[in-house]
Amino acid sequence: MPETPAESQPAAAPAPARRARVLALANQKGGVGKTTTAINLATALAAVGERVLLIDSDPQGNASTGLGLTHEERETGTYELLTGVAELPDTIRPTRVPNLSIVPASVELAGAELELMDLDRRQHRLKDALENRLGDFDHVLIDCPPSLTLLTVNAMVAADAVLVPLQCEFFALEGLGQLLRTVERIRGSLNPTLDVQGVVLTMFDKRNNLSEQVAADVRGFLGEKVYDTVIPRNVRISEAPSHGVPALIYDHRCPGSTAYMKLAREVIRREQALKSAA
Repeated sequence: MPETPAESQPAAAPAPARRARVLALANQKGGVGKTTTAINLATALAAVGERVLLIDSDPQGNASTGLGLTHEERETGTYELLTGVAELPDTIRPTRVPNLSIVPASVELAGAELELMDLDRRQHRLKDALENRLGDFDHVLIDCPPSLTLLTVNAMVAADAVLVPLQCEFFALEGLGQLLRTVERIRGSLNPTLDVQGVVLTMFDKRNNLSEQVAADVRGFLGEKVYDTVIPRNVRISEAPSHGVPALIYDHRCPGSTAYMKLAREVIRREQALKSAA
C-alpha cells in the first residue's frame, strides 16, 4: 500500500529542552544594592510574565528576608543544595510574587565555605545541582555574597554571565577592576563561556556631581556593557525589605520601582539579542 504524505514524512525531532539563562549578581563590595537589585529585578521580570528563580547564595539571607520567607520556610535551601543533602526541586519555595520562586538561604550557609573544601568538585557544586533542571524557568538569578569566596566562585561557574550592581561612589570603582579580574580568571580555568552581561549603576543621586562623574567614568571604561537604566536613590526601596516585599509591590509607582521595570526590559532585550546572535 503506498504511503500517504503524512506517513512518508520523517518523525519530527524532539524539541530541545528549555534552559534558563543563569545570571550571577556579584560585587565583592557590600552596600552597593546587590541584593536589592536581585529582589527587584527578579520581581520585575516576573511582572512581565517571565518565569524566574532567585537563588539566595548569601549567608546573610537578605534576599530571602526581602521576599518575606520565614526562618521555618528556609529549612531546606542553598546550603542543602550545595552539600548534596537535597536536590533542586526540594529546595524551591514559592513567593508572594506570581512567577517568582526562590531557593532560600539559612544560617547554615555561613559554614558551607569550610565544608565545600572537602567535597568533590567543590567549585562546581551549584552548576552540577542545576544541570538539566532549569526547564521550568526563563531566568535564574543568583544573589552572591559581598565577597569573593567559594560561594561566589560556585555562582560564577554555574552562571552564563555576571550582572554587576555598582554604586555611584568613588570607592566602588576600585572594586570593579578586582571583580572583572576574577571573572577573567574563572573564564580562563573553570567556565570558558562566562561573560559580563552588564553593569547597572545603583544609588544614583542626580543632585550629587560625584554620581554623574562615576557614571561617566564607568561608561567610558566599559561602554555598552553599562545598562542605560540607572537605579536612583529612593527611600521607598530602602523601606520595602522591612515589610518583606519587593519595592515593586510596596510602591510600584516610586522612581526606584519604575527604574527596575525599565532594567528588566533592558535585560530581556539583551538576552534576546544574544539568542538571536547564537
